Amino acid sequence: MIQKCFEVGDVVEVGQTIAVIETDEIDETVKDNSELNSEIDNPSEVEESPKEILKELEVSVNDIISDDEVENISESGFLSPLVKNIVKKENISSNELLSIKGTGKNNRITKNDILTFISNRSVVVEKSIDPKIDIQSINKFEVSDFSDEVIEMTKMGKIISDHMTQSVKTSAHVQSFIEVDVTNIYNWRNRVKSGFESREGQKFTFTPIFIEAVAVALRQYPMMNISVDENKIILKKKINIGMATALSDGNLIVPVIKNADQLNLVGMAKTVNELASRARNNNLNPDDVSGGTYTVTNVGVFGSIMGTPIINQPQVGILAFGAIRKMPSVIETEEGDYIGIRKKMIISHSYDHRVVNGALGSKFIKAVKETSGENWKVGSIERQEFYKEAKKSQLIVSTSEMRPYGCFILTKGVIKPDGSVWVLEK
Repeated sequence: MIQKCFEVGDVVEVGQTIAVIETDEIDETVKDNSELNSEIDNPSEVEESPKEILKELEVSVNDIISDDEVENISESGFLSPLVKNIVKKENISSNELLSIKGTGKNNRITKNDILTFISNRSVVVEKSIDPKIDIQSINKFEVSDFSDEVIEMTKMGKIISDHMTQSVKTSAHVQSFIEVDVTNIYNWRNRVKSGFESREGQKFTFTPIFIEAVAVALRQYPMMNISVDENKIILKKKINIGMATALSDGNLIVPVIKNADQLNLVGMAKTVNELASRARNNNLNPDDVSGGTYTVTNVGVFGSIMGTPIINQPQVGILAFGAIRKMPSVIETEEGDYIGIRKKMIISHSYDHRVVNGALGSKFIKAVKETSGENWKVGSIERQEFYKEAKKSQLIVSTSEMRPYGCFILTKGVIKPDGSVWVLEK
């Protein structure tokens, strides 16, 4: 060989010299350059023009099949650059390539062979995902047209987003649900609402009543009042209940009611109203949103029947109160059962299944139901009947308190001046 003009895999235009070699014999079958050029200049005898071939061969370096890959397909023989390009572009596997019967010289696979295979291909092999590809970039939001509006998340919104995402990754979320008959609470609250608000100067909603029921249940089941630190469980001695509060901008904040189990109903109502008001006015301090051991949220105020809230880390549980609705219900009495209209609510409990099993999660919401549901009673009975009921109690506090809600937590019965007794059963 006198001169080598191109390397293996290079694209060569028709008519260009590939190499110059020296030989002792003259092959009579080889035509001279003039004859070759005359054949090339005749477009009728050329299958494709040089421009068309070059157009088909325009491909990036990364898309051209490597020489190593060609060598691995030994049974298929030599593959031209054009065929290799098509194989790479159509993602034809080595097994598929071996199945193609070549019609060229020495059974080589030609362009027509590969195109025929593609047209008759029955199975589409999808490209595997490059592990280097950022999956988040694939799902990246794209503005479809100029009518779309892009809104930047607020600083609080970003914090909430990161916190919720991390919570889902950390805790094994499980939900339990229970239906609660709150007719007694509903009717009693409506009776005393106006008197309470005029006397205390505070709104009297259902939220403090339900939060107090949660505080009682946490005292009964202290393993719901815990946090997880890697492989350690931290049992919290204080019951600090976080109260999810919606803000005017659509965000959410969770002020904390400290020592919730030590507050009576009046104190609970004042604390709830104060924290909610300060939250909406952006007047909370860092201490107001820290130290929570359990969280509640009232999705019912927005009309939701129930919800599956995300745990507020590092806590292990969160309770959602649904909307109070009129529901047909079977009412059991001494005279028999009958159908009646009752006020009912669904409580949903999300808890961390890493440390809280289904039994504990279900028992907990059952305790909340018993405290705030059908067993919750406020009424007036005679003294002797009160003494009879008192035998069932471990502690009786006698006070001159006239308000039936004044000593809600500690009081089993309140003796009125006329000799009758207010009984509070939980």
